[in-house]
Amino acid sequence: TLPETLCAHAGAAIFGGPMSANDCDAFIRDETDWIAIPLKEKKPFLGICLGAQMLSRHLGGKVTAHDEGLVEIGYYPLSSTEAGSKLGQWPSQVYHWHREGFTLTQGCELLATGETFANQAFRYDGSAYGLQFHPEVTRLMMHRWSVTGAHRFVLKGAQHGSEHLSGQILYDAPVRNWLSGFLDHWLQPAETAAQAA
Repeated sequence: TLPETLCAHAGAAIFGGPMSANDCDAFIRDETDWIAIPLKEKKPFLGICLGAQMLSRHLGGKVTAHDEGLVEIGYYPLSSTEAGSKLGQWPSQVYHWHREGFTLTQGCELLATGETFANQAFRYDGSAYGLQFHPEVTRLMMHRWSVTGAHRFVLKGAQHGSEHLSGQILYDAPVRNWLSGFLDHWLQPAETAAQAA
């Protein structure tokens, strides 16, 4: 059951999954609608991959497949915008596992871009963030996804599983460093509110 308020929580996060934000399943609709609570209460909210797409949809954006049928499965380049650069040094390569991207609506601030799917990270109203990529993925998770999702490596633009694991060795440290600083920034409003209480 989703909480009716986040008064007893520092914030909320919605992670990824194999489903689409466009699916008609009740739980997708309920979670997308529920995002109104952290937004209304100005609690830190973080959407990762599917969670970012749900945040976009909640705000009136669209979630669609790439025009050329491309996917991002593996490591792909990331570039911060001027606004994003104020959040520190972003990693140059980040891990993805998705076939759809999202559009941004009024009030959304683009923080990072990519070559295949332009919208990679955004902020809304100061405390809500959406990330198209997966900074939370561990090597064990990556190995599991590469085994259970191996049939997706034939999709246009996807990288083979061996490239995922070799990429993790090269790129994981910068991603971890960025994630640590980002999470501190993301949760800062909650920490400030707790200190003032």
